[in-house]
Amino acid sequence: MKNTVILLLFVIIKIVLQFFLIDPGYDLHRDEYLHLDQAHHLAWGYLSVPPVTSWFSYLIWLLGNDVFWVRFFPALFGALTIVVVWHIIKELKGGYYAQILAATALTFSALARINLLFQPNSFDILAWTFVCFALIKHISTQQNRWLYVMSVGFAIGFLNKYNIVFLVAGIVPALLFTRNSRILANGHIIGATLLALLTISPNLYWQYDNYWPVLHHMKELNETQLINADRGGFIKEQLLFFIGTFYLVPAALIGFLAYIPFKKYRVFFVSFFIVLGIFIWFKAKGYYALGLYPVYIGFGSVYLEELLQTGKKRFIKPVLVILAIALFIPIATVAFPIYSPKEISTISARYKKLELSRWEDDKLHDLPQDFADMQGWRAIALMAENAYHKVDTNNNTLVLCDNYGQAGAINYYSTDPNIQAVTMNADYVNWIDLNKKYANVILVQEASDDDPEREKEKPLFESVTRYGKLNNPLARENGTSIYILKGAKVDIRPLLKADITDEKNRWKGFETK
Repeated sequence: MKNTVILLLFVIIKIVLQFFLIDPGYDLHRDEYLHLDQAHHLAWGYLSVPPVTSWFSYLIWLLGNDVFWVRFFPALFGALTIVVVWHIIKELKGGYYAQILAATALTFSALARINLLFQPNSFDILAWTFVCFALIKHISTQQNRWLYVMSVGFAIGFLNKYNIVFLVAGIVPALLFTRNSRILANGHIIGATLLALLTISPNLYWQYDNYWPVLHHMKELNETQLINADRGGFIKEQLLFFIGTFYLVPAALIGFLAYIPFKKYRVFFVSFFIVLGIFIWFKAKGYYALGLYPVYIGFGSVYLEELLQTGKKRFIKPVLVILAIALFIPIATVAFPIYSPKEISTISARYKKLELSRWEDDKLHDLPQDFADMQGWRAIALMAENAYHKVDTNNNTLVLCDNYGQAGAINYYSTDPNIQAVTMNADYVNWIDLNKKYANVILVQEASDDDPEREKEKPLFESVTRYGKLNNPLARENGTSIYILKGAKVDIRPLLKADITDEKNRWKGFETK
């Protein structure tokens, strides 16, 4: 009973803490708007992510689509990660202290930053941790049912984010190099593998039927984001993610070699270096590896608990817990959007000094990119809706945006159900209604638009006017313009169809049919 009460307390602290780590003056993040829109277009796959996120989006929509629920679910996934690690420690015969130390390490760490946003990352970390838990249970109990549990955990994780493939890429060869290699000779591993393949097969078919957009997405990611990543930066970030408790990771690695009860779990020693090696080789973003750490924090906590059992060393135990919280507090002031947008100027210099405000363009800005991606959306949506009502009387106006953040934000904040903003960007390219003939267009364009006078559209419409422009220097969307294109002289659907075809042809370089 005491164990359950302590765990429940950590779950509550974790979820409540997440709401205090973001100032209510921020909008949602651009990616969150896209994911929330997927609730209205359920499928077995998307250009941007696999389907699991859309399932939670649909649940959020059923609950009222309120910001509270958007914040709640990533916080819940973070809390469930703590629950899984708690049970990992129990399986490793760890005690209350190991569980409390690990739960503290996970609560007050970079995971809190990930758990702020409704993106696949929070569930991805949970899935990695659950797969490791199932493997530990199988090694510990030798019960074959845990192989099937592990396969289902992997499959659901795969349907959430393909990143979990790197975990398997580390575990399988690690099994070959340790005494755990007998797992691969277990006949049930074939059944477990088939179960996983069966579970993910609808998404694999969707990828095949849509010309494997995941390959296009990876290529685009490498060309636009990972090109500015460096391996040294990746390693540095790994050390900072759990700055107050990172010692638990080397403690776990030492434990695999020095602590007899951990000997049978040495597959995790080998897989740790394989997975990190893969990420370093591919110049991955630092947070891609976050799912790797919860299980090692669990192992490290158990080993440290054993080392600090007797003598004066036992007085170190509470110090480690307090230290984890104490180091998190000053980090939270710069790593989390706890300052209101109006207060940003007071801390902008610190962001730049710590290089936290270096964006994907490799330039320093006034605030971190994620924070800038949470500003201006409500204002854009309001302008777009007002512009829409200026011209639309017969539900024949198209709201066409430059990017998925704009389209998703307009759809999220709009109070008019007839407004369904779209874009030639991301999944929206599959959601454009070509059955309706449009008389007007509300055009939403980024500041980088190369045709601000709309010379391209003027011959096609009776009038073209700029309705408004976002003026928010802190927003990544600053300078976004809203245009009213009124009275189409031609049927614009063939033009839309041509643009859709061009966008889809970008994927077809990977066609395997």
